[in-house]
Amino acid sequence: MDSERREPPRTEEGWYVLHDLRRIDWDGWRAAPEHERERALESGVDYLREHEALADVEGGNDREGASATFSVLGHKADLMILHLRPTTAVLDRAERRFEATPFAGFTEQVSSYVSVTEISGYLSEEVGEGIENVEDAGTRNYLASRLYPTLPDAEHVCFYPMDKRRDPEYNWYDLPFEERAELMSGHGEIGREYAGKVNQIISGSVGFDDYEWGVTLFADDPTEIKHLLYEMRFDPSSSRYAEFGPFYFGRRFPPTDLPALLTGGAVPTDGATAAAATGDVDTARASEPGTQARARAAVGGHSSHAGRGGGGDPGDDASDGHPHGSARRSEDGSTVEPGDDDEGADDGSDGDEGGSGGGR
Repeated sequence: MDSERREPPRTEEGWYVLHDLRRIDWDGWRAAPEHERERALESGVDYLREHEALADVEGGNDREGASATFSVLGHKADLMILHLRPTTAVLDRAERRFEATPFAGFTEQVSSYVSVTEISGYLSEEVGEGIENVEDAGTRNYLASRLYPTLPDAEHVCFYPMDKRRDPEYNWYDLPFEERAELMSGHGEIGREYAGKVNQIISGSVGFDDYEWGVTLFADDPTEIKHLLYEMRFDPSSSRYAEFGPFYFGRRFPPTDLPALLTGGAVPTDGATAAAATGDVDTARASEPGTQARARAAVGGHSSHAGRGGGGDPGDDASDGHPHGSARRSEDGSTVEPGDDDEGADDGSDGDEGGSGGGR
């Protein structure tokens, strides 16, 4: 029996993540007096608007984090509130502040997931030393975008947690590092085909929640998410070594559309759609608090987040064969820089995570 201890990829962590999944008490909502519903909606809109603007985070124009709200299809939930924050204290406060609103009284938290954005050593030997120490600027910026992501404006979202299998026949953690890296590199080849179609955020959750990673995918065309995950199911890194938790699928809407959601109206409303079509949404988000902080992160302003935690497989795998044209490790261990091949534009479907998640 091989009792050799395997080499875990080193990891670095960024923002802490909460997926807060809520079910609306529709019977209670219908039975409530109109003034109570109006008060609840006002508090809900205010909460969502303030947190998307990062009003709960200190730092002025350099506030860090992101938030978004989604209508969830199916029976598992009605709402998903997604928060990314620089510390667990700020993340915890965001969750508790929602519970203090009158609107929360008409909801039940049916599920949640806690994690932290992550990159791993499959991408670069420099991971674990602090991204500010990465010599190449393009690689440094890419790593920063993985740790401190900007939420895309895509209409659809898919979230699911996942594990790497630990069966007697197929045990991911018994594989040598080189074999794991090779599997993840092949996985990334699939993800690169979805550059510009699917974006993703990969977060590690070993010790934080019931699974090892959380995968959040974003796309305007929902079938692209399906195609990506379906294709990845046939890849050995998924077919042999992946286990998946529940999937949640939804559509993003702005905080001001919460009343329309509760009355059965279409969200986003025509007003929100028109704003996006004219570029108003992009312009507003470009000046959001946190933009300068994310820019600083790209040049190494977050060294205190560097770590050597376990996990790291799905997240950095993406790094290996990242479809976004990011740097990755070559077979001899050297770094292949953006532009050295035809990987394509940054789509967010980091060949391994999204892939890893979806298709694992």
